[in-house]
Amino acid sequence: MAPAKPLTDDEVRRLRTTAQHLDRPRRMSVVDLVRGLTAVQAQVLSAAGLALRARAEGHTVRDVDRARLIDRSIVLTWAMRGTLHLVAAEDYGWLQPLVIEPRIANAHRRLKEEGVPADQPAKAVRLIARMLEREGPLIRSEIAERLRRQGIRTEGQAIAHLVWLAAAHGVICYGPDRDGEQCFVLVRDWLGKQEPMEPEAALAELAVRYLTAHAPATQADMAFWSGLRLTDAKRAWTAIQDRLVAMETDRGTRWAFRSHEGLAPRGLVRLLPAFDEYLLGWRERDIVASAEQWSRVNRGGGWLHPVALHDGRIVATWRMERSSKTLSIEIKPFDRLPAAVMRGVATEAAGVATFLSSSANLVFA
Repeated sequence: MAPAKPLTDDEVRRLRTTAQHLDRPRRMSVVDLVRGLTAVQAQVLSAAGLALRARAEGHTVRDVDRARLIDRSIVLTWAMRGTLHLVAAEDYGWLQPLVIEPRIANAHRRLKEEGVPADQPAKAVRLIARMLEREGPLIRSEIAERLRRQGIRTEGQAIAHLVWLAAAHGVICYGPDRDGEQCFVLVRDWLGKQEPMEPEAALAELAVRYLTAHAPATQADMAFWSGLRLTDAKRAWTAIQDRLVAMETDRGTRWAFRSHEGLAPRGLVRLLPAFDEYLLGWRERDIVASAEQWSRVNRGGGWLHPVALHDGRIVATWRMERSSKTLSIEIKPFDRLPAAVMRGVATEAAGVATFLSSSANLVFA
């Protein structure tokens, strides 16, 4: 029997589109979506909500807020690559310590650069725990003021790294909002007792989660996405290798589960927000955009602009502005868009407006 032809880039994109739920196979709850992706980048919290909107119909921003603030089924904390993510509350206990550990040494280095004495970070974490236990939710400036009274250096970026360190050690996470500012709370108060997982079991679970949402992919892709060391990603791969199948592609061997989802249908158009998982889940960029196009998505400073996808390729960037009644969405295509794609963009823009309980004014620049 002749060997199967390698998967084309188009087929890889369509497989990944399905794995990312961008084909919207069924209505999923907010927590099921977050769990299905393992985590959702939330460096910009509003963008995290729009990432969920792109993958399921019927939700509004209020549903995301309810899951985070009322049900507490998802939690905002630092996770993959040391950046803010939404994580399913039931996954916090094994996921957060696994992916954050490689970043802790860098936090201590940055604190030293900010002039924080070596004995102060551990003390600051203890003090933060005590003040939150005593007073309840506090915003960052309140934490900084209380630390200064105890002789802890918080000037410059020191307070940001101290709060990050307290979160990295599993002491605090984001909790309720107060007058438009996000408060920090004790993890045990907000989420309850967390069940740890043995490191090797956690690595294997992460590999399962990653491939479920990103196949076909490689160990290097998982390391890039998670922030783990490549050696750890390879160990995770080895732990589940009996469940994997090699998929030959035009770019080399990629991996998926033996029973994986199929190709997404052709013609899908999606508006993705800034920092969407589809932009951050793999090392390779040119499979979704040329180098020149990617330079328009990532214009420096680590900022990834919102994009429009057609069949898994980026065809435009976009931005929106909100007034009291109307949402203005401006699309900036890379090239002239076919009429069918423009109709798809218009449908997606209407979906964004519905998610935000607004009406849309769409403009093609």
